Amino acid sequence: MIAISSRPVKRNWVTISFASTLYLGSILDLLLAEIPSECQDEIRLGLQEALVNAAKHGNKLDPSKTVVVRFAIINNQFWWLISDQGGGFKPPSCECNLSAVETNDNCWDDPALPHDEHECGRGLYILEQIFDRVEWNQDGTELILSKEIPVLSQSSRGW
Repeated sequence: MIAISSRPVKRNWVTISFASTLYLGSILDLLLAEIPSECQDEIRLGLQEALVNAAKHGNKLDPSKTVVVRFAIINNQFWWLISDQGGGFKPPSCECNLSAVETNDNCWDDPALPHDEHECGRGLYILEQIFDRVEWNQDGTELILSKEIPVLSQSSRGW
């Protein structure tokens, strides 16, 4: 089940919540409805990665736990706050970047990390490449994403 709060008058944020699942097509469609079509594929990939992480790694796919997404458009800045009910996440202390990948100096080669952490790091790299801002709250249960995208004026969008 998906719960959606409508955008109240003079308020920017909309909330969507859903039981932990990997069937995210309709949820992504809702989150992408106001994104310009030329940006939708890239943003879909990033949001899918973030939602899968929340449902699978945060909530352990427990259907009694929910993922909550709040989203807003403020000027040309698109914002998503994705929360789960899991035990929290601590991002790796290293910061991968394109230069590290190009020189094969991959910071994910830390022998202290279990093998599956290497693979999961790819999703974090994808988020960093797609969004302008990627931050977790102190508990690691809420992810903040933002992306600046030129949009039509609000009057031409019909709200």
